[in-house]
Amino acid sequence: MSKDLLFEIGLEEIPARFIRAAMEQLKDRTEKWLESSRITHSGVNAYATPRRLTVLVKEAAERQEDISEEVKGPSRKIALDASGEWSKAALGFARSQGVSPEQFTFKELAGVEYIYATKNSDGVETSTLLSEGLHGIVSSMTFPKNMRWGAYDFKFVRPIRWLVALFGQEIIELEITGVKAGNASRGHRFLGTEAVIAEPAKYVETMSTQHVLVDVKEREELILNQINKLAADKSWTIGIKEDLLEEVLFLVETPTVLFGTFDPSFLNIPQEVLITSMREHQRYFPVFDASGKLLPFFVTVRNGNAESLDVIAKGNEKVLRARLSDAKFFYEEDQKLQISDALAKLETIVYHEELGSVGDKVRRIRAISDRLAVKLALSGTTADEVSRTADICKFDLVMQMVYEFPELQGTMGEDYARKAGEAEHVAKGIFEHYQPRFAGDAVPSTEAGLVVSIADKIDTIVGCFSIGIIPTGSQDPYALRRQAAGIVQMVLEHKLPITLQEIFDTAVEVHENLRAEKHFAADLRINLYEFFGLRVKRLLSDNVRYDVVDAVIAAGFDDIVDAVGRSRALMDTVNGQADFKITVDSLTRVSNLAAKADNGVAVEPSLLKEEAERKLYEIWQAIHTPYQAAMNARNAAEALKILSGLKDAVTGFFDSVMVMAEDEQIRTNRLALLAGIDADSKAFADFGKLVW
Repeated sequence: MSKDLLFEIGLEEIPARFIRAAMEQLKDRTEKWLESSRITHSGVNAYATPRRLTVLVKEAAERQEDISEEVKGPSRKIALDASGEWSKAALGFARSQGVSPEQFTFKELAGVEYIYATKNSDGVETSTLLSEGLHGIVSSMTFPKNMRWGAYDFKFVRPIRWLVALFGQEIIELEITGVKAGNASRGHRFLGTEAVIAEPAKYVETMSTQHVLVDVKEREELILNQINKLAADKSWTIGIKEDLLEEVLFLVETPTVLFGTFDPSFLNIPQEVLITSMREHQRYFPVFDASGKLLPFFVTVRNGNAESLDVIAKGNEKVLRARLSDAKFFYEEDQKLQISDALAKLETIVYHEELGSVGDKVRRIRAISDRLAVKLALSGTTADEVSRTADICKFDLVMQMVYEFPELQGTMGEDYARKAGEAEHVAKGIFEHYQPRFAGDAVPSTEAGLVVSIADKIDTIVGCFSIGIIPTGSQDPYALRRQAAGIVQMVLEHKLPITLQEIFDTAVEVHENLRAEKHFAADLRINLYEFFGLRVKRLLSDNVRYDVVDAVIAAGFDDIVDAVGRSRALMDTVNGQADFKITVDSLTRVSNLAAKADNGVAVEPSLLKEEAERKLYEIWQAIHTPYQAAMNARNAAEALKILSGLKDAVTGFFDSVMVMAEDEQIRTNRLALLAGIDADSKAFADFGKLVW
């Protein structure tokens, strides 16, 4: 026999950003409790609105399952003493399992006999477990921020105002912070009333009559359908940003889409400003024409029905007008400030107490950028654009618009720089030097933006590492992992002819030259290399087998473009050539013996006595130069093809030559030959890490 179980936690309005995680957590904890309590069921549905978190368990068994559990104890040798009596270990095991030694059985496992105890436990009525179980689920939940209320020590995301707890039609005895569970829920704050839930299966339907759509998916579909219908009716494109849709979804219980308008004169402000103001401050969706140009309309979602939408729209228009008027004022005032004056203000803004002001950071960015421009052999004009971009890349941080909307840093800098007469690539570079801002974001398209972006990010990373701020676990307050991943992405996508070590050295030298207080540990560069290694490994792991990644990383990743090329070539070869394992086995055997060679010993051809070793030496000499040329040209596929040409000669060598000869000179010479081949092989990958 089974019954449905309903548990609703009624709350004061929960912050929208907490709700989905809280809903999923409640579902997860309920499922785990049911499993640990041995209560079978046919599924758990979770629901949530700003005022409630709910789980509905379908067909929960009315009684726990009985269990018969067999527990392994000590071996027979330990369980019995010399006289054949039960030992202290066996008696202790019996007490711990609540059985008598007479109930022991012997079973053989992996050739050894062990004693086993069988524990039987009869299931109890589910109804007797629910009160304590549900209370435990609620008290175990965690949130980014908690509240306490009244005189209670209990903490939760928001104060609990009502509880619905039903097992079938039976109300579960449960009380939390003075709130007793019942069968009455509350409808929409303004449109609904108290509603009695006759039975769990009628929960969704009953709440719908009280203007509450508890099903998250149903609410989302309703919002999207209304937005899409409005867009079709008006021939608009409505910008639906996923994080805004998620927030709106958890701000309403009965969603109704409406639109409003604003004065077209505001369109003289950059549309990014208008969009940000609408989205971030008002939770409005912007409206565009077919070409992507912003239109003087907005779309919002009301928590209510379709009554008096005109009045609601007018109220929203009034609020938005004030917001956009502020934005217009900030925009006009910002343009009165000269770039040079803005740069002077950067000297008064502390970047970090141990790393100086933002002005100090800008000087380091400029110095790093100039050095990188030389290493990348940029033209004189482009190098000048890089320098100017670096000099003014942060000037908009002191602007009122960026103070009001921090997410517009770079966007406003580009606009203000262009209006101040800066070169197009310089203005664009100010915006682009923040890219990539997140995983999947575009990389800078201009050389000025690209170089300054690398300089900015490596300055932050080296600065933080030098004063001991190194990400550990989930802690990364300065987003150093994201910035390192951004550098890796930029080097790769633009195929830059620069190594990580060159980037590290450039930044460390600039910090040494420009910082009065130096905190450089001897292993700073090693820590940086290991830190970036994890970013490269993660990048490769998206499309490459784990053992191939390990093999390639072991050979080095200083040249990111080369490392990615080697991983792809090796992955293609492993998947596409059935006999490649022979090559891998040959190179692995070479590597194992090469480890015994003396460092720095060159091969002496006159000591090569056997035909097989002379042949191997000749083939290696013939391929060495083209192999190196292919590697230097980052042509990994060609390099691997050339290296694979050693296969037959290596096999013949091991078939007929005793490497560890008694003659020391001959032995040393043969090991030197293998060491040379191994050095070439290890430059591509550590083939011994491949798994077949």
